[in-house]
Amino acid sequence: MTWTDPAIWYAALPAFHAAAAALITDPAGRVLLVKPTYRDHWAFPGGYVEESEYPHQACAREMREELGFTLPVGDLLVVDWAPPSGSRPRAIISFTFDCGRRASTDGISLPSQELEDVAFFSPDEAEGYLPDNVAPRVQAALTARARHTPAYLSHGIPPQ
Repeated sequence: MTWTDPAIWYAALPAFHAAAAALITDPAGRVLLVKPTYRDHWAFPGGYVEESEYPHQACAREMREELGFTLPVGDLLVVDWAPPSGSRPRAIISFTFDCGRRASTDGISLPSQELEDVAFFSPDEAEGYLPDNVAPRVQAALTARARHTPAYLSHGIPPQ
């Protein structure tokens, strides 16, 4: 194999999936989560990044699709890398963006085939509704928002 051929070189590199999510809080600091119809747990609003889409664009698109409204996609708060797991054959990089504050869930329009509920939860409650590997993103995102510095997690854990 020759490394002078860019097509061969790029084909040999590992591939990964990417997802983007929105941190939205209410004025009391509670975190907005959605309950997918196809999962047992709650999630941040968001989803997979599509081909030729930037992560911040995916975040905005997912907010429109899942919640029926758009908030400005602000600072990157958390980058979380996770290895392949279960039926997902590739690593995934999850981006969490600061999408500001919203006073209530009034006016949110859920796609009934995808989401069954939406609610604000205290940070501790939100962590309890999220999968164990996603729960640390709540505190990491809130801390990153306060410090104006993004956080890096590796499968939900800050590097040592």
